[in-house]
Amino acid sequence: MRRGRLFFLVALLLILALVAIFLVSGGLPLGGGNQPPVSNLEPTLTPVPQTVEVVVVTQKVTRGTGFTESVLGMVEIPKDLQIPGSYVDMAEVVGRRAKFDLDSGVILTANMTTESADQFSTTGSDWALLIPPGKVAVSIPISRLTSVAYGPQKGDHVNVIVSLLFVDLDASYQTLLPNFTAAVIAPGPQGAPGESPSVLSAQIVSGGETSAQGRIEVDSNLSTDEETFFYYSVPSEQQRPRLVSQALIQDAIVLQVGNFPLPKEEVLPTPTPEPGAETGGVAPTEEGAAAAVATPAPPPPPDIITLIVSPQDAVTLNYLIYSGAQLSLALRPANDASLAQTEAVTLQYLLDVYGIPVPVKLPYGLEPRVDKVVQPEMPNDAVPTPTPQP
Repeated sequence: MRRGRLFFLVALLLILALVAIFLVSGGLPLGGGNQPPVSNLEPTLTPVPQTVEVVVVTQKVTRGTGFTESVLGMVEIPKDLQIPGSYVDMAEVVGRRAKFDLDSGVILTANMTTESADQFSTTGSDWALLIPPGKVAVSIPISRLTSVAYGPQKGDHVNVIVSLLFVDLDASYQTLLPNFTAAVIAPGPQGAPGESPSVLSAQIVSGGETSAQGRIEVDSNLSTDEETFFYYSVPSEQQRPRLVSQALIQDAIVLQVGNFPLPKEEVLPTPTPEPGAETGGVAPTEEGAAAAVATPAPPPPPDIITLIVSPQDAVTLNYLIYSGAQLSLALRPANDASLAQTEAVTLQYLLDVYGIPVPVKLPYGLEPRVDKVVQPEMPNDAVPTPTPQP
């Protein structure tokens, strides 16, 4: 009897202990303490982001071009990514102009457009934006020969070669040597032997009696041991200048070939003539209509090029231009910023470096006489004259 009561008390204590453990563990079943509690709340819905349509450029637009519906489009973007000042109505953009070049896909904003082309004058030129800090742009004259046959274009890198002519000058007169000689005659009656003339004025004989200053030479053929024969040698022509060429500037950037477009410069449309205005009211034929269409004349080749150089090089080029020097360009390879050490080329340099000999005076020569090197004319060089059509 006692054993039954004891067993009952032990079982009751175990049941109470299990209830207490269940309540302390939050109502989870035994062995499931790692399982999350079951929630009776409804699932949270993800909010849908708000979007907005903005105006974009659908093709490349250059500075000053007016916007039309053909170059504009609408694109939908999240509203939180909308750029301040962007257009949401295409009608607000049509008729306005681009302040600068725009690529396709750019979202238009108010600071990218302007109402009138007059407002561009306050923003400066686009060309100045292409000049790096510490550099300037300067223009020099060019021809087909000095510009590598018009090969350099905007953005290319070139070298500038200068050719100069040097002459000897009289340091005091700053005139070309040799000087002219003249006779000085003291007018008036002469005094006694050994006395000065009574008249101190003098007359310089000039005009046809002047001659170029020369030098005294000794004739070795006529001179002997007892007597030396002298003669006065004068030049037969003016002094010949001495030519020198040297690389002046390396790795200059081409900013523009030819003239820059002037502000508000536009191509005016060709007016269409009224029917019969040029034929006196007679309807033109197909051949006559084709001939009446004027073929536009090709633009003249550029005669000037603008380079980006240092301020000191710009002053140097300015001096050389007004001193009559000849400037030539050499086109550099792409992505090559190396600087080469060059030597000035003179006649002596050609003879020494390239091994050009000075011809020996021989007792025979060529016939006919050759006084200058002339380019031979080839049969294909002659341009045939077009035969006028009847």
